[in-house]
Amino acid sequence: MGLISKARVKSPWIVHYCCSSCNGCDIEILACLTPYYDVERFGILNIGNPKHADLLVVTGPANRRGSRVLKNLYEQMPDPKLVMAVGACAATGGVFHNCYNILGGVDQAIPVDVYVPGCAARPEAIIDGVVLALDKLSKIK
Repeated sequence: MGLISKARVKSPWIVHYCCSSCNGCDIEILACLTPYYDVERFGILNIGNPKHADLLVVTGPANRRGSRVLKNLYEQMPDPKLVMAVGACAATGGVFHNCYNILGGVDQAIPVDVYVPGCAARPEAIIDGVVLALDKLSKIK
């Protein structure tokens, strides 16, 4: 494993995108940044630019309009890139699954590497999902 790969695993940069959720999972992601959970102590940084991100964290179901933005964000990320779907809505469409403009889970628009269950997903589960994604990132050559 090269130096850049080791640095990527030890200090992942994530970009968060909310498709069209109720914002419950978004609040839990923000809770991960509070001093109580303090994910920054693990080197995890929440950034705003997908061109610098290692992990795309998506909340909410994929909808017809947002899927174009989601694909654009995914394509802007450098390789190797990972996607984490947070919550029931991001995994399957959740409570929005019968809405006319909802495609379903995020995997209807882009490939997903890690699913974090819950409605809303707990901060502990989100942190575990990031760790699982980093495990997958460390195995990518």
